Amino acid sequence: MEFDISYIKELAKILSKEGLTEIVLEDGEQAISLRKEVKEVALQPVAAPAPAAVCPPVMPAADNPTAKCECKANGTPITSPMVGTFYSASAPDAAPFVEVGKTISKGDTVCIIEAMKLMNEIESDVAGKITEICVKNGEPVEYGQVLMYVE
Repeated sequence: MEFDISYIKELAKILSKEGLTEIVLEDGEQAISLRKEVKEVALQPVAAPAPAAVCPPVMPAADNPTAKCECKANGTPITSPMVGTFYSASAPDAAPFVEVGKTISKGDTVCIIEAMKLMNEIESDVAGKITEICVKNGEPVEYGQVLMYVE
């Protein structure tokens, strides 16, 4: 089985340009697989003081031991696009991306969600002022869970 080297080079360019991590092509008995190594950024949980508007802990109901803090719907919610671990800063010694009262623009990074050892920067879809942060640093989050509110 032989592949045209220019074809392989073109696939490698597409892999890099499109931000993909893997391309697999199969045609009958021929197959080619290209993978790009993903550099992992390790973050350690940060012991940072909690912003004043973070919800106080709520005693879980007897029938729901995993009940989370319930924030007040005060503005537009920014929700988690995935299951993972919430980090408020890029490194243990770094300042948080946002704090209550901070004004943000659309596209600003507001936190990091670690999922499967990959750090995913979460960007705001809205502009405004952070009114409430509903998750503590290092806490697990669910898909669709409200992370914070922007007004």
